[in-house]
Order: sequence, then C-alpha cells, then structure tokens
Amino acid sequence: MRKLSKKSRITATVAGVALVAVGGGAAYAYWTTTGSGNGSATNAAGGGTVTLHATFDAGLAPGNEVSVAYTADNSTTSSTVVGALSANVATNVAACLPEWFEVTAVTSNSPVAANSTGTSVGSGVLKFNDSTTVNQDACKSATVTVNVSSL
Repeated sequence: MRKLSKKSRITATVAGVALVAVGGGAAYAYWTTTGSGNGSATNAAGGGTVTLHATFDAGLAPGNEVSVAYTADNSTTSSTVVGALSANVATNVAACLPEWFEVTAVTSNSPVAANSTGTSVGSGVLKFNDSTTVNQDACKSATVTVNVSSL
C-alpha cells in the first residue's frame, strides 16, 4: 500500500468533510401510497339502575295531605331516563292500614345524569283518608313509608 503525502491527506480530509456536508452521499427517496382502516369499541350497557326516593313532611293526620317529592340518584357512568312512577304506602304498625292512605306520583320521562344525586323526577300527594266508621288511633306515631318504583 502506498503512503499518502501530507498534501494528499489534507485533500482527502477536505473532500471527506465536503461529502458529509453535502449529505454524506446518502440518497433520500420515499414512496407514496393510499390506505384505509377502521376501529371499533363496545358501548356501555347503558341505563343501569337508579335509586328512587320519596320525601314528604311528617305529622300527617286523618283528613290531611302532604306534597311528595320524588328524586333519583344515578351512580352509573351513563345518563338515563326515569319513566312513569308507581307508588304505594306501607306502615310499621299492622293496625295502621295502608289502604287508609292514597299516594300519587306524577312524572314524565325525567332525564337523570350520570353520577348524580337528588335529581327531581316527579311529585305527588300523600293523603291520609279520614274514616268516620273506624278508629284510626293505631296510626298515631306510626311510620308511614312511600315505596316508589319506575315502570
């Protein structure tokens, strides 16, 4: 192998630096193309179950009535709609008959947002019917419960 002179080494170094500066002798090329694709995911099961509440004032007496507020709690991650409500009365004293009471529930497809509490879904009236033939003393201090469900 032949030895390069000092002048040849400088020339080779300058040529190498110039080659790197210009792009290192690499060529750039690319292809164009077309494509297509898709993606999918399953939606939430939806709806879920809401917890319904009936709220009314204490102190009901025979012949009187109180307003009832119906609310819903939705602990699910999707909103839902509460349709018609159905309500009935129960008491904690056997001799205080539920049929002495009337309760209504007025509602119409009320939306309930996801992760919400206390959303109003309707209203109604709880009435304690006065009997002229039966002693209703068994209802004194009895606990009256309004059970509510969505149809």
